[in-house]
Amino acid sequence: MNLRDNAPFSILLAEDDSNLALITQDLLQDQGYEVTLASDGAEATRWMHEKDFDLYILDVMMPEKDGFTLAAELRKLKPLAPIIFVTARDMTEDKVRGLRLGADDYVTKPYEPEELILRIANIRKRIQPPDKEVLKNQDPDVVEIGHFKLVFSVLELHYKGQLHKKLTAKEARILRYLALRAGQTIERETLMNAVWGKSDYFIGRSLDVFITKLRKYLAEDPRVRITNIHGVGFRLEVGGMA
Repeated sequence: MNLRDNAPFSILLAEDDSNLALITQDLLQDQGYEVTLASDGAEATRWMHEKDFDLYILDVMMPEKDGFTLAAELRKLKPLAPIIFVTARDMTEDKVRGLRLGADDYVTKPYEPEELILRIANIRKRIQPPDKEVLKNQDPDVVEIGHFKLVFSVLELHYKGQLHKKLTAKEARILRYLALRAGQTIERETLMNAVWGKSDYFIGRSLDVFITKLRKYLAEDPRVRITNIHGVGFRLEVGGMA
C-alpha cells in the first residue's frame, strides 16, 4: 500500500556526486521506488516547490545550498516530510544538528546499499497510512494539556484559546506522546523509539534539546511541567484544576 493510492513511493535524492547519485537511484528503483535526482541545492529547491515527495534524502555538503539549509526550508513547506541526511563527515555536531532540524535519520558515507534500504523501509513503516481498523485507535489530533491545547495536524500549541507557538514536527510528536501518557514515567529509549523509530546517543542529545524547548513553551501554565526522572526518562505532569 503506497502513500498516494497506488502511486509508487517517491523520493527526492539531492546528491552532488553524480556517480553515487546514479548508483543510488538504480539501487532504489530496483526496490520499486520512484527516484528524482537533484545535483545541487538549487535544483533540489526547485523540485521541493514543484512536487510532493514521500521522502527526501539530502546530502549535507552540496554546492549552491547545503542539506541543512534545504531541510530548514522544507520544514516550512512540509512540516511532516520525512528526511534522511547523508554526510561524508562522521561528526557528532552534524548529526545532532540534523536531528534538531527534524531529520528522521542519517547515513554516513560510504554506506552499504542494504543499510540505506533498511532505513528507508523503517521510515516508510512509520509514515504508511493505517488501515480502517487502526484508524479507530490512532492518537487524537487535539490533546488538552492544562490550559494548553495541542493541535497536532497543524503543529500548533494554543494557550487559553489563542495560538501560542508553532511547533516543529518532532516537538509536536514528543509533546503528544508525553501528554497522552500524563502522569506516567516514560523511559528515554521508549520515547526516542516512538518519535524517531530508533534510539542512540545522538538522538538522545537531540531529545534533551527538544525537551528544554517544550518546557519553555509550557511555562505559561505553572500546573504543567515535564519532569526529568534521573537515569530513567521523563514525566509530563498536570496539576489540579485551577
